[in-house]
Amino acid sequence: MLGAIIGDIIGSRFEFSAPPRKDFKLFTEDAECGFTDDTICTVAIADAILKNIPYQESLLNWCRKYPNPIGGYGVGFNDWINEKNPQPYNSFGNGSAMRVSAIGWLFNDYHDILQQAKLSAECTHNHPEGIKGAQCVATLIYWLRTCRITKDEVEHAVKKNFGYEIPPLKDIYKIGSEGHFDGICQETVPWAIRCFLESQNFEDAIRIAVLADGDTDTKADITGAIAEAFYEIPDTMIEKTFSYLPKDMLAVIDQFFERFSTDNR
Repeated sequence: MLGAIIGDIIGSRFEFSAPPRKDFKLFTEDAECGFTDDTICTVAIADAILKNIPYQESLLNWCRKYPNPIGGYGVGFNDWINEKNPQPYNSFGNGSAMRVSAIGWLFNDYHDILQQAKLSAECTHNHPEGIKGAQCVATLIYWLRTCRITKDEVEHAVKKNFGYEIPPLKDIYKIGSEGHFDGICQETVPWAIRCFLESQNFEDAIRIAVLADGDTDTKADITGAIAEAFYEIPDTMIEKTFSYLPKDMLAVIDQFFERFSTDNR
């Protein structure tokens, strides 16, 4: 979960600006760098689990509380937030995959994770591809954090269980350099997985994802979520990330880690 938030904040300032350079600064002090809808929704899913309330209720509560994040919300999702009786809208956008990471940590059974990821997605993203994207990310976090698969086994396991072909990094970078914006699960999820697979540590994974351009905050969010399950996050990155977050989000993160520690003693 924290890896997703870190990736979101680092990637936030590049989504609608000039492509990043290889030696880009991770965090900046100006208003361009901060949490986006990815972080708000990630916190909302975690909070739903912690409070045992429906995912839809938590998403609406948090997104209505923070109606104007950096970059705003997607058009369909923004309409959903503001409806009196919100209904799923058959989306396969990458929003279902970027918010799901807490499920991969707070549940300890493969079938529970698939079911919870489905529930977290389908209140908005009820298209099969939207659900699959969420299930893949949550499952991969679970597999890696519990050492059920090695990093070398990720590509085969993802293809076998979810059908994703994971393209070479050079192809992803080429598409990004051409100005393509990867807004759907079918692109962002396998591309984020490749960014993780090519990395040497957590920071490296985030940098690779941001340099792929396109939907930088969400690709870095998903890459960071996966990388957290395999690598240790540097304390300096955690401390800096916390400085961007309001107290209510920090409280959820604290509760998340307390719950995880209690459940995994």
